[in-house]
Formats: sequence, C-alpha cells, structure tokens
Amino acid sequence: MSDETIRLVTIGRIIRRRGRLLIVLAVVGALVGYGTSLLFPPRYTTSASVLLPGAWEERELLTQAEIASSSVVVDRAADTLGWTGVGGSELRDRVSAQAADGNIIKISGTADTPERAQRLSDQVARQFVAFAARIAGDNTDPDAAARPEALRQMVVQTSRRITELADAADPGQTVESVQTRTELAKLRTALQEAINKLDQADPAAGKANMVVMGPAARPAGEAPPTRTQLTAAGALLFFLLAVIGHLTAARMSHRLRTEAEIAAALGSALLGTVDVPDEGPAHRPEGRDPRARIRRLLGVDVRWDTPGPQTSGDETGRQIRYRRVCARLRDQLPAPRRLLVVVPDGDEIARLAAGQLAAEAEGDPLLRVVGVSVDRPTVPDRDNESGALVVLSAGNWTAGELAGIAEACADAGHEIVGIVLAAGTVRARPTRSAGRPRAAATPTLAVDESAAGGSR
Repeated sequence: MSDETIRLVTIGRIIRRRGRLLIVLAVVGALVGYGTSLLFPPRYTTSASVLLPGAWEERELLTQAEIASSSVVVDRAADTLGWTGVGGSELRDRVSAQAADGNIIKISGTADTPERAQRLSDQVARQFVAFAARIAGDNTDPDAAARPEALRQMVVQTSRRITELADAADPGQTVESVQTRTELAKLRTALQEAINKLDQADPAAGKANMVVMGPAARPAGEAPPTRTQLTAAGALLFFLLAVIGHLTAARMSHRLRTEAEIAAALGSALLGTVDVPDEGPAHRPEGRDPRARIRRLLGVDVRWDTPGPQTSGDETGRQIRYRRVCARLRDQLPAPRRLLVVVPDGDEIARLAAGQLAAEAEGDPLLRVVGVSVDRPTVPDRDNESGALVVLSAGNWTAGELAGIAEACADAGHEIVGIVLAAGTVRARPTRSAGRPRAAATPTLAVDESAAGGSR
C-alpha cells in the first residue's frame, strides 16, 4: 500500500476482516481504562457565586477572581474547615475562580465527596468576601473609619459659617461687600466639590458590600473524566491504535503486488493469472499449533489488504484459464514435458491453484508440485524436468524472498520457465441444473515433502 491512497474503503476493509481482533483490542482497552479509573478516586465539583454590586471594570473583576483563588483566601478556608491531612497547599489545586457576566465571581471547589465539595466552595466564598471587605477598609479600626465622617461634618459646619458670614456682610452694594460675598461663595463651592471627591474615593460610597448568592449546589455526579468516560476512552483509543497500526504496517510493507514487480523479482515471464474457488472456513486446515488456532480465532489468518473474493463465472470459465496456461507450457517445452511446480510454503491460495493446474494438465505436461520455504529455500535437484514453474499469489512476498526462490531454482539446475499468479479466491456462482450435479473430481497432488525446507 505504499502507493495506494488510504480511503474509507480501506478502513472499512480493516473493520470487516479484522472485526474480531478489533473487538478484542477494544475490550482490552476498556479494561485498561477501567483499571486506570480505579487508580484515581472520584472527584466532585460545585460552584458558589459571589455578587459584586456597583460598577466594575473587566480588569477589576479579573483581579477579584485572582484574589478569590489566592493562597491567603484558600489557607483561611483550610484552617476553618480543619480537614485532617488536607492543608492549604492541597486545596489550592482544587479551588478555581473566574469572572462571569453580571459582576459575578464563580468559585469552584473539587473534593472526593459531594458534601466536601459543597463545604469547600461555600467556605472559600465566605473567606473571599471577608478578605475583600478587609481590603476595602470595612474591617479597619474605628478611629480610621471615623475620620472621613468627621471631615464631612467639619465641611458642613464650615459651609454654614460661610453662609452666615455672607449674610452678615455689608448688605450694601459697595465694591468691598460684593467682593467679600463672591469670595465666600467660591469657598463654599470649593468645599462642596472636595466633599464630592471624597465620597467618590471611598469604596463604600460607590460600591456596596459583596454578597454570597446562596450556598453552593450539591453535585449530583462525578467531575470528568468519570469512570465511564475513562472506560470508553480506553476502548476507543485501542480501537484507533489498532486501525492505525494496520494502515502503518500496510504502507510500510515491501510485499510485491503487481505482475511486473513479481516477474522482475523472479526473472521470468508471467504465463497467466488464475482464480481459486473459495473453500470457506470449513475447509481450512485446522492445524495443531495453538498460535495458529488463536490467529484463526481472531481472524488474522486471512490477509485484510487483499481484495475480497469476487463472484466468478461458472466452472467452465475458470477451467479455460488453467487450460490456456497448460497450452502455453506445451508450446514452449520440449518433449518430454516435465515441470517442477514451486509453491512458497504458507501460500494456501497458490497451493490450491497448483493442484488445479496439475489436474487440468492431465499429464501433459507432467507437473510435480513441491513446497519451498521462503526463509531457507531448497529446491530438489534437476532430474528429467524441463524447468520450474513458480505458482504464487500477489501481496504475500517481498522481492528478497522471491529472489531467494529464484536462486534456489538456479542452484538446483532448474530454469524458471514461467510464473502463474493466483489472483485470489473467488466465490463460485451456483450453477442451475435440472439434473443431479456432477461430483467434482479432486486432483491428486504429487508433493515432494523432502524438498520443503520447513513451513513458514
């Protein structure tokens, strides 16, 4: 798949042919996610809202939110709660605050139980209001708090005295009396402006005290990620990793797929392409290897990156392809026509194609089928054969493995006269016949077991 674009059809093929493996991996991922959730205790989160009456700028609200989650406020809340083994440093990671619309500071607390989460949020909100009031001057000493009020009283008294002096001044229209009354009016106006500025500078004058808008709601469910979310995330993660692994392995595969690549690796010409009827799972060899049984159980004994079985024509159409290959062999082989048919071990499709080819040849040419290991290929020495015929399926072997088979044939004195490519299994179309169906003859394979260098 190095040159093939990954499309949705490819992913669909993985899901269809590796469905059991993907399900098993998803279950394993779910178990891993569930086990991870056991390592982390459940968390519950709730929020308490604090209203800041008055006119506040955005930066001022952000400052108040920082104060609400500061170490001073959280440490005071921790001292008030008095939880065993839980100090201010632990609570700082569980408390957060943010400014919301409408001059509201939302203080969130997280704990291992709903009750503790509610108490934590409420206590931090109370400590924040108390600390903010202290900063604003509500909790200062009485003398300092009384000074602005005393100053206001003095200004009021001075204003009254100025009015009395203005009334007692010479009521005449002399220049001196007019100037005196004008200066007294200016002094009264200046004092009134000073008192207004003092009121504006006082935080309590323009902004009322902060208010906690009721107790925090008791959380009804866990804070994310919950146990269910971790379990689902584990299953999804393993499923995606399995699909990505299949795609990556396919794109990094060096197995040859095209006819030209296979012919170049073996150094011979392609004589034809044949189909193999799909025997179905019931006809597959069981084997005694536990690993083979596990592979068969998980569905990984069948390649996923090859096209699915197609519906072929009737039996006659498939036999014509085999007969044409046999005719090409008879045309280019001298008498006696004997050939060694080399099939790579593990290539079940090629083995079936070689057997069908031997049955269709009917002794002309005489075909002797041998299995050859691609790891350590060993081919029987030449006896009276006219050469070797390689039968294999596409997408299973690399260029190095096929080159090894070609070298093994050359070492044994066999010249590769051609290549037969088994295109894959096809679903046989059911034939309609009025009479009783003819029993298909099963070809007999003369397999030289001593030539095989072991199974792959």
